[in-house]
Amino acid sequence: MRHTATLLSRLLICALTVVVTAATAPPSAAGDSRDGDGERRPRVILMHDPELDDQNTLIRYLLYSNEFDTEGLVYTSSGVHWAGDGKGTTWFVPGREYDRIGRDICPCTSWRWKPGERFIHEAVDLYAQAYPNLRAHARGYPSPSELKSKILDGNIEFDGDISKDSPGSDLVRRKLLDDEPGPLYLLTGAGQSTIARALKSIEDQYESTPQWPAIQRKVSRKAIIQSWGDQDDTYAKYIGPNWPGIEFRQMATTIWGYGARRAVLPQDAELLSAAWTKANVSEVGPFGPFYRVWGDGKQMAPGDIFDFFGFTGLTAEQLQEMGYIVWTPLQEKGSWISEGDTSIFMNLLDNGLRAGADATWGGWGGRAGTDVAPDGTASTSYPSTRWFRAAQHDFAARLKWTTTPRYGAVNHEPAATVSGRLDRDVRPGQAVTLDGRLTDPDRDAVTGTWWQYTDAGTYPGAVELTQDRRGHGVVRARLVVPRDARPGQSIHLVLQGADDGAPSLTSYQRVVLTVRP
Repeated sequence: MRHTATLLSRLLICALTVVVTAATAPPSAAGDSRDGDGERRPRVILMHDPELDDQNTLIRYLLYSNEFDTEGLVYTSSGVHWAGDGKGTTWFVPGREYDRIGRDICPCTSWRWKPGERFIHEAVDLYAQAYPNLRAHARGYPSPSELKSKILDGNIEFDGDISKDSPGSDLVRRKLLDDEPGPLYLLTGAGQSTIARALKSIEDQYESTPQWPAIQRKVSRKAIIQSWGDQDDTYAKYIGPNWPGIEFRQMATTIWGYGARRAVLPQDAELLSAAWTKANVSEVGPFGPFYRVWGDGKQMAPGDIFDFFGFTGLTAEQLQEMGYIVWTPLQEKGSWISEGDTSIFMNLLDNGLRAGADATWGGWGGRAGTDVAPDGTASTSYPSTRWFRAAQHDFAARLKWTTTPRYGAVNHEPAATVSGRLDRDVRPGQAVTLDGRLTDPDRDAVTGTWWQYTDAGTYPGAVELTQDRRGHGVVRARLVVPRDARPGQSIHLVLQGADDGAPSLTSYQRVVLTVRP
Protein backbone atom coordinates (compact mmCIF):
# COMPACT_ATOMS: atom_id res chain seq x y z
CA MET A 1 0.00 0.00 0.00
CA ARG A 2 2.85 2.38 0.84
CA HIS A 3 4.45 1.72 -2.55
CA THR A 4 1.18 2.50 -4.37
CA ALA A 5 0.70 5.68 -2.38
CA THR A 6 4.20 6.83 -3.18
CA LEU A 7 3.68 6.22 -6.89
CA LEU A 8 0.41 8.16 -6.77
CA SER A 9 2.17 11.05 -5.07
CA ARG A 10 4.79 11.15 -7.82
CA LEU A 11 2.13 11.16 -10.53
CA LEU A 12 0.44 14.14 -8.90
CA ILE A 13 3.60 16.26 -9.10
CA CYS A 14 3.69 18.76 -11.95
CA ALA A 15 6.82 20.79 -12.73
CA LEU A 16 6.38 24.52 -13.21
CA THR A 17 8.96 26.77 -14.88
CA VAL A 18 9.38 30.09 -13.11
CA VAL A 19 11.61 32.71 -14.75
CA VAL A 20 13.11 34.94 -12.10
CA THR A 21 15.01 38.16 -12.67
CA ALA A 22 16.98 38.82 -9.50
CA ALA A 23 19.92 41.13 -10.06
CA THR A 24 23.33 39.55 -10.43
CA ALA A 25 25.55 40.82 -7.63
CA PRO A 26 28.20 39.30 -5.41
CA PRO A 27 27.40 38.83 -1.72
CA SER A 28 29.19 40.65 1.02
CA ALA A 29 32.49 38.94 1.77
CA ALA A 30 32.24 39.66 5.48
CA GLY A 31 31.57 36.60 7.58
CA ASP A 32 30.71 35.72 11.15
CA SER A 33 29.24 32.73 12.97
CA ARG A 34 25.75 33.38 11.57
CA ASP A 35 24.23 32.54 8.22
CA GLY A 36 22.45 34.92 5.87
CA ASP A 37 19.22 34.71 7.89
CA GLY A 38 20.92 35.69 11.14
CA GLU A 39 20.80 32.17 12.57
CA ARG A 40 23.91 30.61 14.02
CA ARG A 41 25.66 28.16 11.76
CA PRO A 42 26.18 24.59 13.04
CA ARG A 43 29.13 24.31 15.45
CA VAL A 44 31.23 21.36 14.35
CA ILE A 45 34.44 19.55 15.15
CA LEU A 46 35.55 17.52 12.14
CA MET A 47 37.69 14.42 12.71
CA HIS A 48 39.48 12.35 10.05
CA ASP A 49 42.09 9.64 9.62
CA PRO A 50 44.43 9.58 6.57
CA GLU A 51 42.28 7.48 4.27
CA LEU A 52 42.01 8.76 0.70
CA ASP A 53 38.24 9.10 1.02
CA ASP A 54 38.73 11.33 4.07
CA GLN A 55 41.02 13.55 2.00
CA ASN A 56 38.35 13.87 -0.68
CA THR A 57 35.67 14.50 1.94
CA LEU A 58 37.81 17.24 3.48
CA ILE A 59 38.03 19.05 0.14
CA ARG A 60 34.25 19.12 -0.12
CA TYR A 61 33.92 20.26 3.50
CA LEU A 62 36.28 23.20 2.96
CA LEU A 63 34.28 24.32 -0.07
CA TYR A 64 31.23 24.48 2.25
CA SER A 65 33.08 25.84 5.28
CA ASN A 66 31.15 29.10 5.02
CA GLU A 67 28.12 27.14 6.23
CA PHE A 68 29.75 25.91 9.44
CA ASP A 69 31.25 27.29 12.60
CA THR A 70 34.35 25.10 12.51
CA GLU A 71 35.65 24.59 16.03
CA GLY A 72 38.31 22.03 15.12
CA LEU A 73 39.93 19.99 12.35
CA VAL A 74 41.31 16.98 14.16
CA TYR A 75 43.53 14.11 13.08
CA THR A 76 42.03 10.96 14.60
CA SER A 77 42.86 7.25 14.54
CA SER A 78 40.63 4.35 13.55
CA GLY A 79 40.81 0.59 13.34
CA VAL A 80 42.52 0.91 9.96
CA HIS A 81 44.78 3.94 10.54
CA TRP A 82 46.85 4.77 13.60
CA ALA A 83 50.19 6.51 14.00
CA GLY A 84 51.87 4.78 16.95
CA ASP A 85 53.69 6.60 19.74
CA GLY A 86 57.08 6.82 18.04
CA LYS A 87 58.69 4.84 20.84
CA GLY A 88 58.55 1.40 19.28
CA THR A 89 55.46 0.32 21.22
CA THR A 90 53.57 -2.41 19.37
CA TRP A 91 49.79 -2.76 19.13
CA PHE A 92 47.34 -5.45 18.09
CA VAL A 93 43.54 -5.68 18.14
CA PRO A 94 42.07 -9.08 17.20
CA GLY A 95 39.86 -9.08 14.13
CA ARG A 96 41.31 -5.99 12.50
CA GLU A 97 42.20 -6.08 8.80
CA TYR A 98 45.84 -7.01 9.49
CA ASP A 99 44.57 -9.99 11.47
CA ARG A 100 42.13 -11.14 8.80
CA ILE A 101 44.41 -11.20 5.75
CA GLY A 102 46.44 -14.18 6.94
CA ARG A 103 49.79 -12.43 7.10
CA ASP A 104 52.02 -12.15 10.12
CA ILE A 105 52.14 -8.33 10.18
CA CYS A 106 51.05 -7.13 13.60
CA PRO A 107 51.59 -6.50 16.50
CA CYS A 108 53.20 -3.47 14.87
CA THR A 109 54.30 0.04 15.77
CA SER A 110 51.88 1.87 13.42
CA TRP A 111 49.33 0.98 10.78
CA ARG A 112 48.75 2.75 7.47
CA TRP A 113 49.83 6.14 8.81
CA LYS A 114 52.57 8.11 7.08
CA PRO A 115 55.21 9.60 9.43
CA GLY A 116 54.54 13.31 9.77
CA GLU A 117 51.10 13.01 8.16
CA ARG A 118 49.83 16.46 7.09
CA PHE A 119 46.89 15.90 4.73
CA ILE A 120 44.64 18.26 6.72
CA HIS A 121 47.34 20.93 6.71
CA GLU A 122 47.86 20.43 2.97
CA ALA A 123 44.14 20.77 2.28
CA VAL A 124 43.97 24.03 4.26
CA ASP A 125 47.02 25.33 2.36
CA LEU A 126 45.10 24.76 -0.87
CA TYR A 127 42.08 26.44 0.69
CA ALA A 128 44.28 29.50 1.25
CA GLN A 129 44.87 29.64 -2.50
CA ALA A 130 41.15 29.35 -3.22
CA TYR A 131 40.00 31.68 -0.44
CA PRO A 132 40.17 35.04 -2.31
CA ASN A 133 37.91 33.67 -5.03
CA LEU A 134 35.56 31.74 -2.71
CA ARG A 135 34.77 34.81 -0.65
CA ALA A 136 33.68 36.63 -3.82
CA HIS A 137 30.87 34.09 -4.26
CA ALA A 138 29.46 33.58 -0.76
CA ARG A 139 29.61 35.13 2.66
CA GLY A 140 31.09 33.55 5.76
CA TYR A 141 34.20 31.73 4.56
CA PRO A 142 36.69 31.54 7.47
CA SER A 143 40.18 32.88 6.89
CA PRO A 144 42.92 30.33 6.17
CA SER A 145 44.75 31.39 9.33
CA GLU A 146 41.63 30.74 11.39
CA LEU A 147 41.29 27.23 9.98
CA LYS A 148 45.01 26.52 10.46
CA SER A 149 44.68 27.46 14.11
CA LYS A 150 41.97 24.80 14.48
CA ILE A 151 44.11 21.84 13.30
CA LEU A 152 45.00 19.50 16.17
CA ASP A 153 46.10 15.94 16.84
CA GLY A 154 43.47 13.84 18.53
CA ASN A 155 43.97 10.32 19.91
CA ILE A 156 46.03 9.14 16.96
CA GLU A 157 48.59 6.86 18.60
CA PHE A 158 46.69 3.59 18.90
CA ASP A 159 43.43 2.17 17.63
CA GLY A 160 40.68 2.66 20.23
CA ASP A 161 43.05 3.87 22.95
CA ILE A 162 41.35 6.34 25.33
CA SER A 163 43.88 6.02 28.15
CA LYS A 164 45.17 9.59 27.92
CA ASP A 165 44.21 13.08 26.81
CA SER A 166 45.25 14.66 23.53
CA PRO A 167 45.01 18.22 22.18
CA GLY A 168 41.99 17.09 20.16
CA SER A 169 40.21 15.46 23.08
CA ASP A 170 40.94 18.53 25.22
CA LEU A 171 39.25 20.67 22.56
CA VAL A 172 36.17 18.43 22.47
CA ARG A 173 36.02 18.51 26.26
CA ARG A 174 36.22 22.32 26.43
CA LYS A 175 33.56 22.82 23.78
CA LEU A 176 31.18 20.35 25.42
CA LEU A 177 31.52 22.17 28.74
CA ASP A 178 31.25 25.73 27.44
CA ASP A 179 28.09 27.79 27.68
CA GLU A 180 27.56 28.37 23.97
CA PRO A 181 23.93 27.63 23.02
CA GLY A 182 22.82 24.89 20.69
CA PRO A 183 24.31 21.53 19.77
CA LEU A 184 27.95 20.69 19.12
CA TYR A 185 28.20 18.33 16.16
CA LEU A 186 31.04 15.85 16.51
CA LEU A 187 31.64 14.69 12.94
CA THR A 188 33.96 11.76 12.50
CA GLY A 189 35.03 9.86 9.44
CA ALA A 190 37.41 7.87 11.63
CA GLY A 191 37.14 6.26 15.04
CA GLN A 192 35.56 7.91 18.06
CA SER A 193 38.47 7.56 20.49
CA THR A 194 39.06 11.33 20.59
CA ILE A 195 35.41 11.88 21.52
CA ALA A 196 35.46 8.99 23.99
CA ARG A 197 38.56 10.34 25.72
CA ALA A 198 36.97 13.79 26.06
CA LEU A 199 33.89 12.24 27.67
CA LYS A 200 36.02 10.01 29.91
CA SER A 201 37.98 13.05 31.09
CA ILE A 202 34.73 14.85 31.93
CA GLU A 203 33.46 11.79 33.78
CA ASP A 204 36.72 11.40 35.72
CA GLN A 205 36.61 15.03 36.80
CA TYR A 206 32.98 15.28 37.86
CA GLU A 207 31.63 11.80 38.62
CA SER A 208 32.29 12.03 42.36
CA THR A 209 31.09 15.63 42.71
CA PRO A 210 27.64 17.15 43.31
CA GLN A 211 27.82 18.77 39.86
CA TRP A 212 27.93 15.43 38.03
CA PRO A 213 24.18 14.97 37.28
CA ALA A 214 23.94 18.49 35.83
CA ILE A 215 27.18 18.12 33.85
CA GLN A 216 26.10 14.79 32.42
CA ARG A 217 22.73 16.23 31.35
CA LYS A 218 24.38 19.30 29.81
CA VAL A 219 26.91 17.30 27.79
CA SER A 220 24.32 14.74 26.72
CA ARG A 221 22.03 17.47 25.42
CA LYS A 222 24.81 19.31 23.62
CA ALA A 223 26.73 16.53 21.88
CA ILE A 224 25.45 15.05 18.61
CA ILE A 225 27.78 12.46 17.12
CA GLN A 226 27.51 12.00 13.35
CA SER A 227 29.84 9.19 12.36
CA TRP A 228 30.54 6.77 9.56
CA GLY A 229 30.02 3.75 11.77
CA ASP A 230 31.95 2.80 14.90
CA GLN A 231 35.41 2.45 13.39
CA ASP A 232 37.33 1.61 16.56
CA ASP A 233 34.61 0.14 18.83
CA THR A 234 34.87 3.01 21.32
CA TYR A 235 31.22 3.90 20.88
CA ALA A 236 30.13 0.34 21.67
CA LYS A 237 32.58 -0.11 24.51
CA TYR A 238 32.47 3.27 26.24
CA ILE A 239 30.31 6.08 24.79
CA GLY A 240 27.06 4.19 24.35
CA PRO A 241 27.07 2.39 27.74
CA ASN A 242 28.29 5.40 29.76
CA TRP A 243 26.63 8.28 27.91
CA PRO A 244 23.30 6.83 26.69
CA GLY A 245 21.74 10.29 26.47
CA ILE A 246 24.08 11.43 23.69
CA GLU A 247 22.47 11.27 20.26
CA PHE A 248 24.42 9.08 17.86
CA ARG A 249 23.61 9.37 14.18
CA GLN A 250 24.88 6.58 11.98
CA MET A 251 25.84 8.31 8.71
CA ALA A 252 27.25 5.40 6.70
CA THR A 253 26.04 5.47 3.10
CA THR A 254 26.91 3.50 -0.01
CA ILE A 255 26.62 6.25 -2.62
CA TRP A 256 29.42 8.33 -1.07
CA GLY A 257 31.82 5.42 -0.59
CA TYR A 258 33.90 2.88 -2.46
CA GLY A 259 30.69 1.03 -3.34
CA ALA A 260 29.06 4.00 -5.10
CA ARG A 261 28.79 2.10 -8.38
CA ARG A 262 26.51 -0.42 -6.67
CA ALA A 263 24.14 2.31 -5.48
CA VAL A 264 24.14 5.00 -8.17
CA LEU A 265 21.01 5.45 -10.25
CA PRO A 266 21.53 4.50 -13.92
CA GLN A 267 20.98 8.06 -15.08
CA ASP A 268 23.60 9.32 -12.62
CA ALA A 269 26.39 6.84 -13.41
CA GLU A 270 28.17 9.47 -15.52
CA LEU A 271 28.91 11.40 -12.31
CA LEU A 272 31.38 8.66 -11.35
CA SER A 273 33.07 8.51 -14.75
CA ALA A 274 36.55 9.65 -15.64
CA ALA A 275 35.21 12.16 -18.15
CA TRP A 276 32.86 13.90 -15.68
CA THR A 277 35.37 13.78 -12.82
CA LYS A 278 38.15 15.23 -14.95
CA ALA A 279 36.02 18.06 -16.34
CA ASN A 280 34.36 19.01 -13.06
CA VAL A 281 36.69 17.99 -10.24
CA SER A 282 40.26 16.73 -10.72
CA GLU A 283 41.36 19.45 -13.15
CA VAL A 284 39.50 22.36 -11.56
CA GLY A 285 41.17 24.97 -9.36
CA PRO A 286 43.66 24.48 -6.52
CA PHE A 287 41.79 21.52 -5.02
CA GLY A 288 41.47 19.49 -8.22
CA PRO A 289 44.92 17.83 -8.31
CA PHE A 290 44.63 17.02 -4.58
CA TYR A 291 41.42 15.05 -5.13
CA ARG A 292 42.18 11.31 -5.29
CA VAL A 293 41.03 9.50 -8.45
CA TRP A 294 41.75 6.09 -9.91
CA GLY A 295 45.20 5.73 -11.44
CA ASP A 296 46.54 9.05 -10.16
CA GLY A 297 49.93 7.58 -9.18
CA LYS A 298 49.49 8.51 -5.52
CA GLN A 299 49.44 6.63 -2.24
CA MET A 300 48.45 8.00 1.16
CA ALA A 301 51.11 6.03 3.06
CA PRO A 302 54.10 4.42 1.28
CA GLY A 303 53.76 0.66 1.09
CA ASP A 304 50.11 0.60 2.18
CA ILE A 305 49.01 -2.79 0.85
CA PHE A 306 45.34 -1.72 0.80
CA ASP A 307 45.92 1.48 -1.21
CA PHE A 308 46.39 0.27 -4.79
CA PHE A 309 44.25 3.02 -6.31
CA GLY A 310 47.13 5.01 -7.75
CA PHE A 311 48.21 2.26 -10.14
CA THR A 312 47.02 2.08 -13.71
CA GLY A 313 47.49 -0.46 -16.48
CA LEU A 314 47.77 -3.41 -14.08
CA THR A 315 45.36 -6.27 -13.53
CA ALA A 316 44.09 -7.37 -10.14
CA GLU A 317 46.28 -10.47 -10.41
CA GLN A 318 49.38 -8.37 -11.07
CA LEU A 319 48.62 -6.15 -8.09
CA GLN A 320 48.17 -9.22 -5.90
CA GLU A 321 51.52 -10.56 -7.06
CA MET A 322 53.01 -7.23 -5.91
CA GLY A 323 51.58 -7.86 -2.44
CA TYR A 324 48.46 -5.69 -2.59
CA ILE A 325 45.08 -6.69 -1.19
CA VAL A 326 42.67 -5.98 -4.04
CA TRP A 327 39.42 -5.55 -2.15
CA THR A 328 37.30 -3.64 -4.66
CA PRO A 329 37.01 -3.89 -8.47
CA LEU A 330 39.43 -1.84 -10.57
CA GLN A 331 38.00 1.15 -12.45
CA GLU A 332 38.97 3.42 -15.33
CA LYS A 333 41.82 5.85 -14.86
CA GLY A 334 40.69 9.24 -13.60
CA SER A 335 37.31 8.11 -12.31
CA TRP A 336 35.70 8.45 -8.88
CA ILE A 337 37.16 6.43 -6.02
CA SER A 338 35.35 7.48 -2.85
CA GLU A 339 34.20 10.24 -0.54
CA GLY A 340 33.00 7.76 2.01
CA ASP A 341 32.73 10.19 4.90
CA THR A 342 31.05 13.08 3.11
CA SER A 343 27.68 12.03 4.49
CA ILE A 344 28.76 13.01 8.03
CA PHE A 345 28.22 16.70 7.29
CA MET A 346 25.91 16.84 4.25
CA ASN A 347 22.68 16.96 6.26
CA LEU A 348 23.87 20.12 8.00
CA LEU A 349 24.17 22.10 4.77
CA ASP A 350 21.93 25.12 4.41
CA ASN A 351 20.07 23.87 1.32
CA GLY A 352 16.56 24.14 2.79
CA LEU A 353 15.97 20.45 3.49
CA ARG A 354 16.59 21.05 7.22
CA ALA A 355 17.90 17.50 7.41
CA GLY A 356 19.93 18.16 10.53
CA ALA A 357 16.81 18.79 12.59
CA ASP A 358 16.00 15.09 12.88
CA ALA A 359 17.89 11.99 11.81
CA THR A 360 14.77 10.60 10.10
CA TRP A 361 14.08 13.66 7.95
CA GLY A 362 16.73 12.97 5.32
CA GLY A 363 18.88 15.03 3.00
CA TRP A 364 22.01 14.86 0.90
CA GLY A 365 23.67 12.70 3.56
CA GLY A 366 20.82 10.17 3.66
CA ARG A 367 18.55 9.49 6.60
CA ALA A 368 17.84 6.99 9.36
CA GLY A 369 15.33 4.87 7.49
CA THR A 370 14.47 3.35 4.14
CA ASP A 371 12.99 5.06 1.09
CA VAL A 372 10.97 3.50 -1.68
CA ALA A 373 13.26 3.40 -4.73
CA PRO A 374 12.02 4.05 -8.28
CA ASP A 375 11.57 0.32 -8.81
CA GLY A 376 9.09 0.20 -5.91
CA THR A 377 11.35 -1.62 -3.44
CA ALA A 378 12.36 -0.39 0.00
CA SER A 379 16.01 0.66 -0.08
CA THR A 380 18.54 1.79 2.53
CA SER A 381 20.68 3.34 -0.23
CA TYR A 382 18.00 5.41 -1.92
CA PRO A 383 17.67 7.97 0.94
CA SER A 384 21.10 9.29 -0.09
CA THR A 385 21.26 8.14 -3.72
CA ARG A 386 18.17 10.15 -4.66
CA TRP A 387 20.05 13.43 -4.06
CA PHE A 388 23.40 12.48 -5.62
CA ARG A 389 23.08 14.46 -8.86
CA ALA A 390 22.06 17.66 -7.09
CA ALA A 391 24.91 17.30 -4.60
CA GLN A 392 27.51 16.56 -7.29
CA HIS A 393 26.41 19.52 -9.39
CA ASP A 394 26.64 21.77 -6.35
CA PHE A 395 30.15 20.47 -5.64
CA ALA A 396 31.20 21.12 -9.23
CA ALA A 397 29.85 24.67 -9.04
CA ARG A 398 31.78 25.43 -5.86
CA LEU A 399 34.97 24.09 -7.40
CA LYS A 400 34.41 26.53 -10.26
CA TRP A 401 34.06 29.31 -7.69
CA THR A 402 37.69 28.69 -6.76
CA THR A 403 38.83 29.60 -10.28
CA THR A 404 37.46 33.13 -10.63
CA PRO A 405 36.71 36.27 -8.58
CA ARG A 406 33.99 37.26 -11.08
CA TYR A 407 30.61 36.51 -9.57
CA GLY A 408 28.90 36.54 -12.94
CA ALA A 409 31.30 34.02 -14.48
CA VAL A 410 29.93 30.95 -12.69
CA ASN A 411 26.63 29.58 -11.42
CA HIS A 412 25.13 29.98 -7.94
CA GLU A 413 22.26 28.10 -6.36
CA PRO A 414 18.71 29.50 -6.50
CA ALA A 415 16.83 30.35 -3.32
CA ALA A 416 13.61 28.66 -2.23
CA THR A 417 11.50 30.30 0.46
CA VAL A 418 8.03 29.63 1.88
CA SER A 419 5.63 32.17 3.33
CA GLY A 420 4.72 31.46 6.93
CA ARG A 421 5.96 28.85 9.35
CA LEU A 422 7.86 25.81 8.16
CA ASP A 423 6.48 23.62 10.98
CA ARG A 424 2.69 23.74 11.23
CA ASP A 425 0.01 22.00 13.25
CA VAL A 426 -2.96 20.82 11.17
CA ARG A 427 -6.20 18.90 11.66
CA PRO A 428 -7.69 16.06 9.59
CA GLY A 429 -9.79 17.55 6.81
CA GLN A 430 -8.08 20.95 7.01
CA ALA A 431 -7.33 22.77 3.74
CA VAL A 432 -3.71 23.96 3.56
CA THR A 433 -2.21 26.48 1.13
CA LEU A 434 1.55 26.83 0.75
CA ASP A 435 3.16 29.69 -1.13
CA GLY A 436 6.74 29.07 -2.15
CA ARG A 437 8.91 31.62 -3.90
CA LEU A 438 11.92 30.89 -6.11
CA THR A 439 14.61 33.43 -6.94
CA ASP A 440 17.97 33.12 -8.64
CA PRO A 441 20.98 35.42 -8.20
CA ASP A 442 22.15 34.78 -11.77
CA ARG A 443 18.80 35.49 -13.45
CA ASP A 444 18.52 31.86 -14.52
CA ALA A 445 15.14 30.27 -15.20
CA VAL A 446 14.09 28.06 -12.29
CA THR A 447 11.89 24.97 -12.48
CA GLY A 448 9.79 24.82 -9.32
CA THR A 449 8.01 21.78 -7.93
CA TRP A 450 6.20 20.91 -4.71
CA TRP A 451 6.32 17.23 -3.79
CA GLN A 452 5.52 15.05 -0.81
CA TYR A 453 8.50 13.28 0.78
CA THR A 454 6.36 10.30 1.70
CA ASP A 455 9.15 8.23 3.21
CA ALA A 456 10.21 10.94 5.66
CA GLY A 457 6.66 11.58 6.89
CA THR A 458 4.90 9.27 9.31
CA TYR A 459 1.48 9.56 7.66
CA PRO A 460 1.48 6.31 5.64
CA GLY A 461 -0.20 7.58 2.50
CA ALA A 462 -0.10 10.22 -0.19
CA VAL A 463 -1.90 13.56 -0.10
CA GLU A 464 -3.62 14.99 -3.16
CA LEU A 465 -1.32 17.90 -3.96
CA THR A 466 -2.23 20.48 -6.60
CA GLN A 467 -0.02 23.39 -7.55
CA ASP A 468 0.09 26.35 -9.87
CA ARG A 469 2.46 29.12 -10.86
CA ARG A 470 1.67 32.65 -9.76
CA GLY A 471 3.44 35.97 -10.25
CA HIS A 472 6.87 36.97 -8.96
CA GLY A 473 8.23 33.42 -8.95
CA VAL A 474 5.57 32.07 -6.56
CA VAL A 475 4.56 28.41 -6.74
CA ARG A 476 1.37 27.73 -4.76
CA ALA A 477 0.47 24.27 -3.50
CA ARG A 478 -2.90 23.24 -2.09
CA LEU A 479 -3.89 20.12 -0.24
CA VAL A 480 -6.45 18.79 2.21
CA VAL A 481 -5.10 16.89 5.20
CA PRO A 482 -6.44 13.32 4.82
CA ARG A 483 -9.30 12.57 7.20
CA ASP A 484 -7.68 9.29 8.20
CA ALA A 485 -4.55 11.06 9.44
CA ARG A 486 -3.95 10.32 13.11
CA PRO A 487 -2.67 12.71 15.82
CA GLY A 488 1.10 12.88 15.87
CA GLN A 489 1.55 11.82 12.26
CA SER A 490 3.59 14.11 10.01
CA ILE A 491 3.41 15.05 6.34
CA HIS A 492 6.62 16.36 4.73
CA LEU A 493 6.28 18.66 1.73
CA VAL A 494 9.28 19.92 -0.21
CA LEU A 495 9.51 22.93 -2.50
CA GLN A 496 12.30 22.18 -4.97
CA GLY A 497 13.79 24.68 -7.37
CA ALA A 498 16.36 23.82 -10.05
CA ASP A 499 17.95 26.50 -12.23
CA ASP A 500 19.03 26.12 -15.85
CA GLY A 501 22.61 27.20 -15.24
CA ALA A 502 25.70 25.10 -15.94
CA PRO A 503 25.76 22.95 -13.95
CA SER A 504 22.10 23.05 -12.92
CA LEU A 505 21.81 23.78 -9.18
CA THR A 506 18.98 22.90 -6.81
CA SER A 507 17.66 24.37 -3.58
CA TYR A 508 14.75 23.33 -1.39
CA GLN A 509 12.44 24.32 1.42
CA ARG A 510 10.75 21.70 3.58
CA VAL A 511 7.44 22.22 5.34
CA VAL A 512 6.39 19.71 8.00
CA LEU A 513 2.70 19.37 8.85
CA THR A 514 2.00 17.64 12.17
CA VAL A 515 -1.50 16.33 12.75
CA ARG A 516 -3.17 17.41 16.01
CA PRO A 517 -6.51 16.30 17.49
